[in-house]
Amino acid sequence: MSLKAESQVPLLPKGKFTTRPGSVSGAVFNISTSIIGAGIMSIPATIKVLGVIPAFILIAAVAWLVDISVEFLMRFTQTGNSTTYAGVMKESFGTLGSVAVQICVTITSLGCLIIYLIIIGDVLSGNHQGGSVHLGVLQEWFGVQWWNSREFALLFILVVVMLPLVLLRRVDSLRFSSAISVLLAVVFVAVSSVLAIYALVEGKAENPRWFPLVEDKASFFDLFTAVPVIVTAFTFHFNVHHIGFELGKPSEMLSAVRVSLILCAGIYFVIGVCGYLLFGDSVMPDILINFDRSSASPYAVLLNDIVRLSYALHLMLVFPLLNFCLRSSIDEVLFPKKPLLSTDTTRFVSLTLVLLVVGYLAAIAFPNIWYFFQFMGSTSAVCLAFIFPGAIVLRDVHGISNLKDKVMARTMIILAIMTSAVAISTNIYSLLAKGSKSILFSGCHRFEAHE
Repeated sequence: MSLKAESQVPLLPKGKFTTRPGSVSGAVFNISTSIIGAGIMSIPATIKVLGVIPAFILIAAVAWLVDISVEFLMRFTQTGNSTTYAGVMKESFGTLGSVAVQICVTITSLGCLIIYLIIIGDVLSGNHQGGSVHLGVLQEWFGVQWWNSREFALLFILVVVMLPLVLLRRVDSLRFSSAISVLLAVVFVAVSSVLAIYALVEGKAENPRWFPLVEDKASFFDLFTAVPVIVTAFTFHFNVHHIGFELGKPSEMLSAVRVSLILCAGIYFVIGVCGYLLFGDSVMPDILINFDRSSASPYAVLLNDIVRLSYALHLMLVFPLLNFCLRSSIDEVLFPKKPLLSTDTTRFVSLTLVLLVVGYLAAIAFPNIWYFFQFMGSTSAVCLAFIFPGAIVLRDVHGISNLKDKVMARTMIILAIMTSAVAISTNIYSLLAKGSKSILFSGCHRFEAHE
């Protein structure tokens, strides 16, 4: 039975709704907020690696495959009796499948939340890693003070901004903050576009690289490291059920997903091209680091601050939505037989506070988790986005998959495994090579000192 034929059937069995259904516009904002997170900062770096045309093709292809995988998930959810991603996997693969999803959701969600906090800390309080000093916005405005240190600034943001939002019990309640978050992402893109256009007019823009520069075998395999970044940038599957179940019809969820994917793909491509035009091959994996440099605009200081602050505020508003999913996933593992988390105030508040404390401590303790971000995109995120939905279709416990579905599912799984394996291998090789060079340099330095 196709999802199209069931477009008028409620996504949840009758009686599941305790309040009025959410709106499609609210779902679009929540989905877009789930998608546009830390991944947007690394899109210009993928343009540098891949070139403009291959990057555009990759962004469009991943968005298309994500749309298909979400449709798979919603169809099997509607046919079965589960109301969560883990439940759908349990119907197909038993407890092992459910646990696999919960582990991947926990790794992906917690990793992203920590990355968000680190980026917010970088924007507000600067970064002093790798021998270079990048002042934060607060330090540029007021000088280096005890109250604008990373520890205090993050604590203030968590208590004053994020805590009230993460204590909301329905996803649809976040639709207004999600709308503001999407608007801030658009501001980030708009200001970056203005800077890029100004640089073009002044003749100071970098020449775009249309295709990748492949000089040797190593540079060829480096191309595959861009794939996990794009996959992670489009992974929101852990929020599909939370958002979709507050809508009345499956067709509304699919429409919201498609609108969101088109919107986010456009934002990604625009910021990728503009970022590369501004900074060229010097663009960093976190493009916000580049924005503390002088730009081609006479209002560089103001515009650079707007870019950084709009992105930091965007992440502050994305944080509660991702926290909602993480909290539900952990609760399902720890308290599988307890009533709904939203109905138990003590459990809800306790788990919320624990997650905030863990995220805060990790963001303070780990100054740089960029490599973890890449490995996360090659493992847990790709499993949630493609491998698990494809496996559900191939298992087909409800007998609703046709030949086209199974061919697409196999294709998704094969592509995901191949690209992830190459990306992980390349990253490991790069890390080992850097380690060997560091050891060699250290040895040579000691030898010269002895001489």
